[in-house]
Amino acid sequence: MESLRALIEKVAVTDANVLITGENGTGKEMLAREIHRLSGRKDKELVSVDMGALTETLFESELFGHVKGSFTDARTDRAGKFEAAHQGTLFMDEIGNLPYHLQSKLLTAIQRRSVVRVGSNHPIPVDIRLICATNCNLQEMVEKSTFREDLLYRINTIHVEIPPLRDRKEDIVPLAERFIEKFCKQYNKPVATLDREARNKLREHLWYGNIRELEHAIEKAIIISDSSLLSAQLFQLSRKTENSVAGISTLEDMEKQMIRKALDSCGGNLSAVAAQLGITRQTLYNKMKKFGL
Repeated sequence: MESLRALIEKVAVTDANVLITGENGTGKEMLAREIHRLSGRKDKELVSVDMGALTETLFESELFGHVKGSFTDARTDRAGKFEAAHQGTLFMDEIGNLPYHLQSKLLTAIQRRSVVRVGSNHPIPVDIRLICATNCNLQEMVEKSTFREDLLYRINTIHVEIPPLRDRKEDIVPLAERFIEKFCKQYNKPVATLDREARNKLREHLWYGNIRELEHAIEKAIIISDSSLLSAQLFQLSRKTENSVAGISTLEDMEKQMIRKALDSCGGNLSAVAAQLGITRQTLYNKMKKFGL
């Protein structure tokens, strides 16, 4: 992580496009915000857009904006995400979920450094720093013709891979302590500390949900604790082992299994499935389409 930090400090001061990859929950958006904070654009906006949650019909309107009357609900002119991020940073999360036929439109905007609002013919210059993130293997998607190679080159000037939390166990307790401070303040409780057994338990857990899973575990412990000393018993962690996931060849296989299991347990109720998985309905639709579910 120290070498990653050194790379970020070098990259942040440039305007180079950055692609951040890593498993779900590793902190890709947090890293994007840190790059923006360290950049010369820090006084301007960082605009985030979840590409997995964008419907295909609203893609152009959301990113490029629209003019009044261009479609039924277009009652006023509206700027898109590119214009909102002018002179700042545009963060595109889940870039790997963008349908292939829309990727060319995104590429055109990036190459021309301008956008055309829906219903207009007038190009609007935009000056953005682009940061993208994904848990997908984009090179593999290029080979399968599901992601454009020319778009990958455009967004991948600098590639930053965030290792999973289980591969950097020395970060677990410091991160836990940061979350403890955050949630003690949020729930108006005295600052708590981890006892020795709790520290060991957190270090030994494999954290397949990464930083997000750790944050949720700490929040739950702070809520239910009656003491300023957090014991191991407060952390009821899932008992996944490396052997239990050895048969899962890729993260996509794991994700597919999770969605299928949730579909079964919720009787096919997509709203309930999305809520259980902690994603939007649109992201769920996209993933079901991707996995053929």
